[in-house]
Amino acid sequence: MTNKDSQSNKEPEKELDAKEERFTLDKEERQDKLSNEDAAIEAELLNDSDGDLPEASNDDIRTAAAGAESVHEAPKGGGGKAWMIVSAVLAILLIVVLIKPPFGSSNETVATVNGVNIGKDRLYDELLKAGGPATLENLITQELIMQEAKAASITVTDADVDSEIALIKKSFGTDEQFNSTLAQYNMTLDSLKKDTKINLTIRKILEPKTDVTEDEIKQYYDANKDQLGTPEQIQASHILVATKEEADAILAQLKQGGDFAAIAKEKSIDPGSKDNGGDLGFFGKGAMVPEFEEAAFALKVNEISGVVQSEHGFHIIKKTAEKAAVVPTFEEKKEEIKKQLVATEANELSEAWMNDIRAKAKITNSLTPTASADPAATEAPKAE
Repeated sequence: MTNKDSQSNKEPEKELDAKEERFTLDKEERQDKLSNEDAAIEAELLNDSDGDLPEASNDDIRTAAAGAESVHEAPKGGGGKAWMIVSAVLAILLIVVLIKPPFGSSNETVATVNGVNIGKDRLYDELLKAGGPATLENLITQELIMQEAKAASITVTDADVDSEIALIKKSFGTDEQFNSTLAQYNMTLDSLKKDTKINLTIRKILEPKTDVTEDEIKQYYDANKDQLGTPEQIQASHILVATKEEADAILAQLKQGGDFAAIAKEKSIDPGSKDNGGDLGFFGKGAMVPEFEEAAFALKVNEISGVVQSEHGFHIIKKTAEKAAVVPTFEEKKEEIKKQLVATEANELSEAWMNDIRAKAKITNSLTPTASADPAATEAPKAE
C-alpha cells in the first residue's frame, strides 16, 4: 500500500475559530479552540462527573452541533464520539427504570455470590448513587432546552435529524467505521438521533442571536478559498516489489515495450492495486508517502518513473491523468460559509445561554438539593 493513512492518521480537516480570531489563527489553532468549545457544551449537557464512562480524546471531541455543519469534510474515522457519551449517560436512567419500575415490584435476585443473593433493590440503590445525580441533572438540562424551544416556536423535524446524521456518518468515511463506533459506545442509531435532536434544538434557538456579516463571510472566503475548492489531483498506477533488483528488471522490461498493467497484475505486491493493473485512482497531495508523491506529481501524463524507494518497497510509477485545482467563486460558497459561521457563533453563545436559563429557572432536585436554583428565581416556561 502507498496511502499515508496506513502509517499515520491524516491531519484533521480545518474547523472555524471564534469570531474575533477566525481569520488570523492558523487552522490547527482553530480546530483546537472549536474542539474545546464543543467539549464544554457536551459537559454542560451531560454533567458527567463520575468518570465511569468511556472518555473521548481531545481529537475525538467534535459534536454533531458543530462538526456536522463543517464547510470541509471531517476527518475519516476520527471524530464525532463525544455525542456518543450523551446516550451512555442517558442509558443509566433507562437501566434503573428497567430494574426497578417506579410503582414497585418484587425484589428479584439478579446475582448470587456463594449462595448469597443480590436483589434488584440493592442494584437499583447502587445505580442511583452512581449515576442518579448526573442523569437527573442531564434531564433537567434537556427539559430547560425543550421549554426554551417551545417558547421560541422552534421545531426540529425528523428530516433535520436525518440530514445531520448523514453528515455525521460521512465524517467516519465508511458505514463500517460508523457502526463500529456506535457499538463501541453501546449506542444505537435511534439513541444517536435523540441526542442529535437536542444539539440541533440548541443551535436553532441560538442562531437568531448571531450577527455574521457580509464582510466576515468575504474575509473567510479570501483566507480559505483554496481549501474550499478541489486541490490539484493526479491519477497514477504503480508496480510495487520488494527488491531493487526486481524493480530494475521490470523497468527494463517496460522500456522495451512491456505492458504496464499486465506486469502490475503479475508482479506487484500491493494487494490494493495489482488486480486493477496497479491503478491507484485520483489522489491529491498528502495522500501518499512523500517519496511516492514527489515522484508521481513530477511526471508528465503517460510518463513512467525510475525506481522509487519508500518504506513499502520499490515502486515504478506511471502517471495516467491529472486534474487542475478548482477554486470556487465567492457566490458559490457564500451560503455554505455563512451557515458555518452562524453555527460557530451559536456554539460560542451556548455556555452563557445555558447558564442564563438555569439561573432564571425554578428547579427543585431532591437528589442534589444544593444544586437547586433560588426559589425566588423566575420560573421558565412550562412545556406541555
